[in-house]
Amino acid sequence: MRFLEEAAKLGEVHVLLWSDEAIRSVTGCPPKFPYAERLYFVQATRYVRQVHASGPELVPDTLPALDLKPDVWAVSEKDAGAAKKAFCEANHISYHIITAAETTGFPAPKPQPPTGRKKVVVTGCYDWFHTGHVAFFEEVSALGDLYVVAGNDANLLLLKGEGHPMFPQEERRYTCGSIRYVTEALISSGSGWMDAEPEILNTIKPDMYAVNEDGDKPEKRDFCKKHGIEFVVLKRLPKTGLCKRSSTDLRGF
Repeated sequence: MRFLEEAAKLGEVHVLLWSDEAIRSVTGCPPKFPYAERLYFVQATRYVRQVHASGPELVPDTLPALDLKPDVWAVSEKDAGAAKKAFCEANHISYHIITAAETTGFPAPKPQPPTGRKKVVVTGCYDWFHTGHVAFFEEVSALGDLYVVAGNDANLLLLKGEGHPMFPQEERRYTCGSIRYVTEALISSGSGWMDAEPEILNTIKPDMYAVNEDGDKPEKRDFCKKHGIEFVVLKRLPKTGLCKRSSTDLRGF
């Protein structure tokens, strides 16, 4: 996502997404996640204008014929090479290397302009971020402008134990805020199941608090009743056609 954000500073980002067959032909191994799931995730990233599918075969140091003529081919420092540069020179495409230094750190994503709809808040760990989270954000965003509060590191350690979180709070906030369905992402400053209480009451002031069935806790219901916030419980469903994902299953503990 940091790479895509930096690429977006050069212009509208079009992603050439390798097909499952292309990955096998280049690496000799199948992808960890199928094409449809990778496509859904990349399309949900706010820095991306459009995703284009590769064919079943791919030459990594060239670009296939696309339905647009790119002005720039942006590559990461580790993927840069003379062959890519030569291809760009031969095809009159600017060649741009995004360095590792440019993608360090996780700046707070700039909030997207509110639409004037109701404000909806969601809270959670968002530790190993996956398409289930994206689908949840997409569904909740249909209810109003979506505000995400990622749990702070100390509270996740308190609630979940040693080894949590895998990713620091700034990175988790950055990932959530990089999804196009999110208006703004914040980090909680409280503790317990209502660690986001300060952000909810003092900053967001939402009309609704949405959770999935796993997040339906008595403390949250009582909090919403006390403060006049509508409490919405959604079923935990994957995007149609995609596998059901769990952070616990993905990280293995």
